[in-house]
Amino acid sequence: MAPQRLSRQIVLELIDQLPGEALPEVLSFIQYLHFKFEQEERAVAPSQESELLKIIHRRLPLGEQRRLAELQKKMEDDEIGEAENQELLALVERVEEQDAERAAALLELARLRRVPIDEVLSEFAPETASDGNGSSH
Repeated sequence: MAPQRLSRQIVLELIDQLPGEALPEVLSFIQYLHFKFEQEERAVAPSQESELLKIIHRRLPLGEQRRLAELQKKMEDDEIGEAENQELLALVERVEEQDAERAAALLELARLRRVPIDEVLSEFAPETASDGNGSSH
């Protein structure tokens, strides 16, 4: 970070040394650079966002989700054998790994979009309460 600060410091010192009538040109040039880099960043963002969305939406296949629920029920009812317990642990580990990857992808998406993480989290929050007649608020 120090080289970046040093470079900015040099640029600011050079700008300070310019005559006042040169400032509109300097401003125009800086605005051009800002626009150029913003456009380049936006060109990359859709592919990055697409990859992050794949990670965010990834879940266990439906059959494995059902098996996980079945094994969890057996565990709750204290009817699980050692082999099934190992299977349950393996599925839980996979879910936890996906959750960690999802969390990292959500953070990266917030950074990429330049928005607070809360905004991204609310976008991907599960659908919540309805008013009882099937429509949500």
